[in-house]
Amino acid sequence: MSEPAIELRNVTKRFLTPSGGIYTALRDLDMQVAPGEFNAVVGPTGCGKSTTLALISGLEPPSEGQVRVNGRPVTGIVPNSGFVFQSDAVFPWKTVLDNVAAGPRYRGTSTREARKQAREWIARVGLAGFEDRYPHQLSGGMRKRVALAQSLITEPRILLMDEPFSALDVQTRTLMENELLGLWSLTSSSVVFVTHDLEEAIALADRVTVITAGPGTVKGTYEVDLPRPRNVAEIRFEPRFVHIYQEIWSDLREEVLVSYERQKHSAGAA
Repeated sequence: MSEPAIELRNVTKRFLTPSGGIYTALRDLDMQVAPGEFNAVVGPTGCGKSTTLALISGLEPPSEGQVRVNGRPVTGIVPNSGFVFQSDAVFPWKTVLDNVAAGPRYRGTSTREARKQAREWIARVGLAGFEDRYPHQLSGGMRKRVALAQSLITEPRILLMDEPFSALDVQTRTLMENELLGLWSLTSSSVVFVTHDLEEAIALADRVTVITAGPGTVKGTYEVDLPRPRNVAEIRFEPRFVHIYQEIWSDLREEVLVSYERQKHSAGAA
């Protein structure tokens, strides 16, 4: 059995609050992602999903436990990784071409070669002809395509995505989900995709991880044995999809209700 591409062992993460207290975001979390696997992470608001990504990327250290990526302990920013955020992370003063070429240039590639690679990836995400546009001249879906090209041009072994399509309308979101699957199929990236949308998680992933209401820990993991390639709009009508959804929702629903009751209690106390 191959070594996990991503592994979190008994991970706990605490933060200091503005009042000087301690907030525990994650507690005793164990999680593995196999090489080339697409793993979606779901859970109620505040369960530590985004914190999990920060730990994997090296943006945050664990308070306890260990995070390993590609067999090595994470002690800083993980090399050969990409991160797609919920909000646009494009440079507003750069054109589409220069935004996508930025990664290779940062890694020492010549301007000429970086722009050549960038044009190829811009075409792959369906933006050929928009190389000279600036982000403010693009729609939300087009900016998200730029962000995907930015992340994938460096061929990362690890791709982390934090609700990247949540701000898009339903139709554009479906197009981008299919776009992501098509581009991912060209790579060998191990993906951790955080989402609030269980349907999105099942439509995209090989495996879905359910995180409990905070402090977050893994409540369950579920294999998604749906065939690939997938059309995310059509796969949702498959009987097997419905069965997987019902199985996961029974676990997730409990955690959503716990989180909801906590929020009501906090609001009442305030």
